Amino acid sequence: MSVVRDLRVLLRLTNFRRLLAVRLLSQGADGAYQVALATYVVFSPEKETSPAAIASAMAVLLLPYSLVGPFAGVLLDRWRRRQVFFYGNLLRALLACGTAALMLASVPDWLFYVSALSVTAVNRFVLAGLSASLPRVVDAERLVVANSLSPTAGTLAATCGGGLAFGVRLLSADSDAAVVVLSALLYLCSALASLRMSRELLGPDADMVQPRLGAALASTARGLVGGVRHLAERRAAARALAAMSLMRFCYGALTVTVLMLCRYTWSSTESEGLALLGLAVGISGAGFFTAAVISPWTIGRFGALGWMAVCAATAAVLVPALGLPFAQAPLLVAAFLLGAITQGSKIATDTVVQTSVDDAYRGRVFSLYDVLFNVAFVGAAGVAALMLPPDGRSVPLVVMVAVLYAVVSFALARSRQKG
Repeated sequence: MSVVRDLRVLLRLTNFRRLLAVRLLSQGADGAYQVALATYVVFSPEKETSPAAIASAMAVLLLPYSLVGPFAGVLLDRWRRRQVFFYGNLLRALLACGTAALMLASVPDWLFYVSALSVTAVNRFVLAGLSASLPRVVDAERLVVANSLSPTAGTLAATCGGGLAFGVRLLSADSDAAVVVLSALLYLCSALASLRMSRELLGPDADMVQPRLGAALASTARGLVGGVRHLAERRAAARALAAMSLMRFCYGALTVTVLMLCRYTWSSTESEGLALLGLAVGISGAGFFTAAVISPWTIGRFGALGWMAVCAATAAVLVPALGLPFAQAPLLVAAFLLGAITQGSKIATDTVVQTSVDDAYRGRVFSLYDVLFNVAFVGAAGVAALMLPPDGRSVPLVVMVAVLYAVVSFALARSRQKG
């Protein structure tokens, strides 16, 4: 198979393997850290979880550091990306240890959220830098395959990290702090792995680098305006980002729905609900892997925007068919299919952005991409909080999500026909 052959070629590229190792360790740590936070907030026996509480937690953790995104992009276009990976992951390791200490001390919730926010704020630099660096270690001919393997492998690493966290959490009810310490060790390993690459390898080019913080921050406003203007001139990238943001909104609304179903409808205890949520996450991860395998062929067959249209249309049909019964088995099937659909669309979006945006602007555009992702997810949680009853069963929410998927598919198909 051509996909297998291309993957073998990619894995023979030393610098691609090294960048991939940084991603796997970093996102594996993200998965463990995020599950520790989720179980601490949602599945602690002393907490009465509601959709509104989940939305509030997501807003506290995601919205503020989304504001860091554009600034991260400007700095990524001026700082050596290898150094961002080293110092960023080193800082996250230290901050995660602080979060673990706060968990053990049973501090007020606001202080815990501040600590968690600090870790996830640094994440903006690392994730945007990983995407912006990929074209520096892979030739244009294999960029689609690289976009299938690298981000999806990172998502699978996050899933594995989350699975490990679920396992530790199920074995001991008071192990959230231990899982956070585990994530800190993985962040440290990612920082050390980045040192295997040279400082100059991942860019940006020397004439764009401004090592002094003051000089970089002084140009932030101009850089943001330039990044938005550059994106506006690349209509394919702008359309892909808009479509992916709406699909992320849909995925977020369904995520909160499944979480509430696991917590209250499908289980009678916190541990049983946590096990079901872990199963759903693992099944969704299998969908991500499937997307990595099929997306290079489907993007070649339909084009990037065409493949996104197919994914959205498929979701528009599957969401009501599998979701409206609110039964465990159909929704677990939906978790797999939506994992494949969402990741397949992300692979296509990454490819469009990387191939149509100039290297000097990639950091800014991918950071804006990150902001749209997070705002869409938090917005979905807010809408879910308004529409979901305590047991997670909401027919209007499922219908709304299906309609949004259909609108995205129609818009993408129409724009593709217009060229």
